[in-house]
Amino acid sequence: MSLLRRGDNKPVGSGGGGQPPQKPGQPPQMTEEQRRQWEERRAAAEAQRRAAAGGLPGKSGPDIEGLKRRIQQKLMQELDPSMDVTRNRDEIRRQVQELFNAILTDENIVLAKNERERLFETIIADILGLGPLEALLADDTISEIMVNGPKMIFIERKGQLSLSGITFDSDEHVLRIIDRIVAPLGRRVDESSPLVDARLQDGSRVNVVIRPVALCGPTITIRKFSKKPLGIQDLIRFGSMTQEVADFLRACVLARLNMVVSGGTGSGKTTLLNVLSGFIPNDERIITVENAAELQLQQEHVVPLESRPANIEGKGEITIRDLVINCLRMRPERIVVGECRGAEALDMLQAMNTGHDGSLTTLHANTPRDAISRLEVMCLMAGMDLPLRAIREQIASAVDCICQQQRLRDGSRKILFITEIQGMEGEMITMTDVFEFEQTGIEKNKIIGRIRPTGIRPKFIERIEDAGISLPPSTFGIGQRR
Repeated sequence: MSLLRRGDNKPVGSGGGGQPPQKPGQPPQMTEEQRRQWEERRAAAEAQRRAAAGGLPGKSGPDIEGLKRRIQQKLMQELDPSMDVTRNRDEIRRQVQELFNAILTDENIVLAKNERERLFETIIADILGLGPLEALLADDTISEIMVNGPKMIFIERKGQLSLSGITFDSDEHVLRIIDRIVAPLGRRVDESSPLVDARLQDGSRVNVVIRPVALCGPTITIRKFSKKPLGIQDLIRFGSMTQEVADFLRACVLARLNMVVSGGTGSGKTTLLNVLSGFIPNDERIITVENAAELQLQQEHVVPLESRPANIEGKGEITIRDLVINCLRMRPERIVVGECRGAEALDMLQAMNTGHDGSLTTLHANTPRDAISRLEVMCLMAGMDLPLRAIREQIASAVDCICQQQRLRDGSRKILFITEIQGMEGEMITMTDVFEFEQTGIEKNKIIGRIRPTGIRPKFIERIEDAGISLPPSTFGIGQRR
């Protein structure tokens, strides 16, 4: 990439009007006019060579980076600081384009066309968008973006992590982008409140940690959402489930079974919850409760609720538990809780046990049995002195089915278990796996296997049949040779 100034091509004499010193590669015995033309051709060839090299924003050479900073400073001085960049984006882009061209003209800066366009897009991204992150957000193959300070940005593609090569200028540059993310949501991040959860306009989940908690500098983690929500056929195509499993899950939702999706971080719980909620009939009233609104329900009658952190005075906090309790007064037919993390689990179980059948939620757990244990612990977090047996009876009565999702070693996300909660036997909750994942091998670092039925019909099959849904025995592997 080149940065040419018109004053740099003045001939340099050698004192008394003699020939200038000969440069490497310069033809001998050149006149002043020939030498000037040769210099111009060499500079143009160098500019063309550098322009052809191309590159992503943030990988530019030092000249371009210095030019970018100077132009940004001048633009900030020229632009009205009270201007709302969230509105009239086309008009603001036009104004920035005019100022950008004027600055290049005033400073006699000559750039190749593609360099000029790339520089402008980088600057406009800093003013109107999310700076260096814009190029990554526009890439549909990237599923996650991790900013570990200004100079280390990692991305996830197809379950594999790699360094992006894109960088921010400084900590202050990252903080400006963070403010642009959290400010429209009425949230803040500073030294007194260095942690914040937020979302982008497309629903992508954002977590921010800054100094003094993040020692490497401002840290941003963005879980990108697909522009087109994934459907059941997409999960079948990806190998996350089979058609038999899809038919079974659809029947469970239509029969108004209470379902829990469990799994680790990044295992695809929210994606599966989105798919399950897509089976809910369009004529039912659905209330969603989340920390940051991520669910992409397509039904017409959906009321999304979102929790709110405390303000700078420590007041005004609205927790997930507050929202779950409140949504019971909103005539819900289905309650969908994005994730149970604490005391709200007890209220969710109470709702499931008091006529709100067909409710859905997610939680973090490694196995279906661990999911039951976590539910017990979260109910104890409610602060009530409840005996463990009473909590287990509530869980056994409320939850019908657990879908265990997991991200495997090769980065693929699959359903490992679909487990029925059968009831209580003594002091223990009894569970039966209806489907389980069977690994058959590894090929080219990819795990080979499929989720298969265990041959056991769940006890709640009668509720499915009462809903007018008939599943063939082959769905559960009955009559098939294993």
